[in-house]
Amino acid sequence: MFTGIITDVGAVAAVQPTPGGARIRIATAYDPDGLAIGASVACAGICLTVVQKGGNGRGWFEAEASTETLQRTTLGTWTEGTRINLERALRAGDELGGHIVSGHVDGVARILERERVGDSTRFSLEVPEALARFIAGKGSVTLDGTSLTVNDVVGNTFTVMVIPHTLAVTTWGDRQAGDTVNLEVDLFARYLDRLTGRA
Repeated sequence: MFTGIITDVGAVAAVQPTPGGARIRIATAYDPDGLAIGASVACAGICLTVVQKGGNGRGWFEAEASTETLQRTTLGTWTEGTRINLERALRAGDELGGHIVSGHVDGVARILERERVGDSTRFSLEVPEALARFIAGKGSVTLDGTSLTVNDVVGNTFTVMVIPHTLAVTTWGDRQAGDTVNLEVDLFARYLDRLTGRA
């Protein structure tokens, strides 16, 4: 589990296709000694498992992604140098600064517009019709691993406001209209929909 609070911005160092998907090496400021083999790291919101690690100074870790992950997320578009938001897995007793995030991406959202509003930046995004019902004004959403609050919702589009600090310490400072981002809807909204559907 994660919280959607980004703790490092890593960079893809290599992508190697495999018979079942791909193996990705990610350069990070995380101390490799503090990363256990088998640990979970949210990479642009995708929960990946550390399968190898190393490095001196700036470390790195490697993770494997299945074909389904490549198809359902932005990971299939990553190339050497792609910057990605990173978050270590939540430990019992840690501060829950964002919201409960599973790292299981539901789909991909597309940025329609980026607009400066005072000191902050408003992003308008479009989501697949099937996921729109899970997004509610003032609710939580995870975009590229970042916990954000939904402002307005109209049909299958919605807006989020990103403060200057978040722009500076995540990949949101790079994001422009036309970009795609990984979307995880609120966990509780997903289960509530399932329960009410059965009722």
